[in-house]
Amino acid sequence: MDTGTAPQEITTLVGQEVYTKNGVFVGEIEDLRLDLDKQEVTGLALHRLTPELFGPEAEKSRGVIVPYRWVQSVGDIVIINDVVERLQNEAEEDDEEEVAA
Repeated sequence: MDTGTAPQEITTLVGQEVYTKNGVFVGEIEDLRLDLDKQEVTGLALHRLTPELFGPEAEKSRGVIVPYRWVQSVGDIVIINDVVERLQNEAEEDDEEEVAA
């Protein structure tokens, strides 16, 4: 561990915006999921979800929890893998197949 950098409090993540690595807004961090035994963050609870990725379900739900393993970088914003975008694209392809059948 680099002793030259000061550790940041995990509460600094709350309120940060989350984007995919392709620059698509996903949501805003409302809370964190923690594993107290391992003393690590395991997920990000997001709200203010983008309807383009989550559809009408986003407006009805309280939010989603994104696994922390998807996080690529943390700074002024949080960047996650494009998994959310890929899931949305797969769902759209499934809908197209159902219509074509």
